[in-house]
Amino acid sequence: MSKTVKIRAIGNSQGVTLPKEMLEKYHLAEGDSVTVIETQDGILLTAQNENFDKIMAAYRKGAAKYRNAMRELAK
Repeated sequence: MSKTVKIRAIGNSQGVTLPKEMLEKYHLAEGDSVTVIETQDGILLTAQNENFDKIMAAYRKGAAKYRNAMRELAK
């Protein structure tokens, strides 16, 4: 599903509102957290994974340990 949303003023900040269908599909509600990741293609907004920090720590450890192998695989 792809939707276009507008950036709006929210208090002293700016933000976007998500369509009801997306909120229901991903079980999101007011007060929930989402992760914003900058990618080569733009911005990725994803539902917060409670294990995200652990997963990223494991990735960083493996990426550092196997740096040369990762570089070769990326070719």
